[in-house]
Amino acid sequence: MNSATGDTPLAQAGTAERAYYKVTIEAPIETVWNTLVKTDDALPFFFGAICRTPGSLEPGAPIAMETKDGKFRSVVGEVLEFSPPHRYAHTFKFTNMEDAPCTVIYELKAIAGGTEFTLITENVPVGTKTEKSMAQGGPFITENLKSLVETGKPLMSGKMVMMLGPVMGWFTPRVCRSENWSFDRIRKLEK
Repeated sequence: MNSATGDTPLAQAGTAERAYYKVTIEAPIETVWNTLVKTDDALPFFFGAICRTPGSLEPGAPIAMETKDGKFRSVVGEVLEFSPPHRYAHTFKFTNMEDAPCTVIYELKAIAGGTEFTLITENVPVGTKTEKSMAQGGPFITENLKSLVETGKPLMSGKMVMMLGPVMGWFTPRVCRSENWSFDRIRKLEK
């Protein structure tokens, strides 16, 4: 089940307050957490990207969602919170868009029969390409994470992303090249 709702006092002027995407995953919380925070594999629920960081995932660390070949970075941000196995939050900026960063929060809760996984987006600039992409990405991420954890395989949409990844480099804007998004530059974005 996916749901998107709003309303929180944390929103900034001109930003969508919050959107929630929830799913129940039939697996222990540790299994879901370990899959979510992998930094050494291309992740189909993150559109085939590898989560790169210069060290470990910890508050203040810059992160980049990078193609398997390392040539492009589609999303950059900074870890805001890392509390295993319950909560992980980071800023989020698409490298091909001029929109201001927003915040992504992953919350995990152990429940009978598995884990409740909630993806929360907040302070997304209203009326932007980022807002549209985030609204489409939330269900994709939650459902592909669920499938990968429960079956060992992503949904067909996740498989397609993984298959098309190598070809997409031809169509990726130059602004997304990894050399344009060093970890030093990512750190400066957040200041």
